[in-house]
Amino acid sequence: MFVTASGVDIDEMGYAMSRLEIESELFDGGNTVHEASSSTRPGKLFPKVDDEISQLTNLRSGPNDRLHQLVPGKQQLPVSPVRMLAGRESNYSGKGRFSSADRCHMLSRYLPVNGPWLVDQTTSRAYVSQFSADGSLFVAGFQGSNIRIYNVDRGWKVQKNILAKSLRWTVTDTSLSPDQRYLVYTSMSPVVHIVNVGSSTTESFANVTEIHEGLDFSSNDRRYSFGIFSVKFSTDGRELVAGSSDDSIYVYDLEANKLSLRIMAHTADVNTVTFADKSGNLIYSGSDDNLCKVWDRRCFVAKDKPAGVLVGHLEGITFLDSRGDGRYFISNGKDQTIKLWDIRKMSSDTSCNLGYRNFEWDYRWMDYPPQARDLKHPSDGSVATYKGHSVLRTLIRCYFSPEYSTGQKYIYTGSHDSRVYIYDVVTGAQVAVLKHHTSPVRDCSWHPHYPVLVSSSWDGDVVKWEFPGNGEAPVLANERRVRRQYYD
Repeated sequence: MFVTASGVDIDEMGYAMSRLEIESELFDGGNTVHEASSSTRPGKLFPKVDDEISQLTNLRSGPNDRLHQLVPGKQQLPVSPVRMLAGRESNYSGKGRFSSADRCHMLSRYLPVNGPWLVDQTTSRAYVSQFSADGSLFVAGFQGSNIRIYNVDRGWKVQKNILAKSLRWTVTDTSLSPDQRYLVYTSMSPVVHIVNVGSSTTESFANVTEIHEGLDFSSNDRRYSFGIFSVKFSTDGRELVAGSSDDSIYVYDLEANKLSLRIMAHTADVNTVTFADKSGNLIYSGSDDNLCKVWDRRCFVAKDKPAGVLVGHLEGITFLDSRGDGRYFISNGKDQTIKLWDIRKMSSDTSCNLGYRNFEWDYRWMDYPPQARDLKHPSDGSVATYKGHSVLRTLIRCYFSPEYSTGQKYIYTGSHDSRVYIYDVVTGAQVAVLKHHTSPVRDCSWHPHYPVLVSSSWDGDVVKWEFPGNGEAPVLANERRVRRQYYD
């Protein structure tokens, strides 16, 4: 059990085993508030992260240097809210207000670790859970054919309950269009279905109460020969990119209503794809062949040839998340690690990825071999590696924390051990571990503006975590507080 410096039992606050240290001073005199620090795990040294990503993270989430010159007191980080406010009143920035970095410095220390409160509870495994880009909607997809869209601004009321059409195995992924008018969903089928989210119909039954148009990603002679694991809208809403079980990446032109590109991208399932940035020119992909690849649509030198390859994972890739700058992204791997990548360090050689496993293992039903936990790829080109969570049984997802409120200072992930882990990007520290669920947490999502995080699990629970005392995302008076369940 971890106890704060002020004597607060963290188990009782809903974030047992947290690496939070409640030592940031509200006043220089010693009163404390609940904040996150970047303490490293005892007995383990985190290799120094790339200087550039460290500097970029600090620029986005660090206070202005002039603050220490104008406001007296101890020069330590994080700067207390009182000193930040005093600096703003002194106009240290020269703008009369907080900069975006100042805002992130204030908000990024307040992690969503209190709770959880119940959003929904079903008898079906939850596979997908995501906030919309503006945080007004939340989407959860379940194995039992249901996809629910909740209106966050209206007390998490179900705005639309979608009964998926032609579902095979489960809802594997969903994606909202940038204007939040349409949602696409996928399963183990080459047909992606699109639904009008903005219609007035709450109960959306495929081709009964509403049309769920099917977008066929296959040619007629290959129909239903593969499934789709991952799908994303482009930032302009004109295209979809998808990763499939036939080792391919697909790009679908929504305006022309036809498949525009197929890339034979990998030698195994493509579990995850995403656009690198707003331009839509770069695509990242991750596969069970252990490789992450970068595809530049502007300059295909040869058909199915990537712009570069990133080697370092010892097992398959389950998910990718881009930092949005066309340079950095993270990957979750079945080797029980998250890796941070810089695409400027990519290689054209894939031969160095072969032949490093000397044991038989299948993540779908076996624990990760103890002898493999400390192995490192001899050609690992990643910037940093984060360990502590568990990637087993399903394609568990990881993300950068929001840019607006945290400056992408953290990485967070679901885990097979039923928890949510939050890591500091620069130090590698586990700054929080959220415990409630009793089955794997496949997906989780951090609100783009507020310290609210929602986790969904195979136990059927969709729950939200908040910063203690947070009043930004209102909780209904009759909302039932979830009884927290702990492990020995």
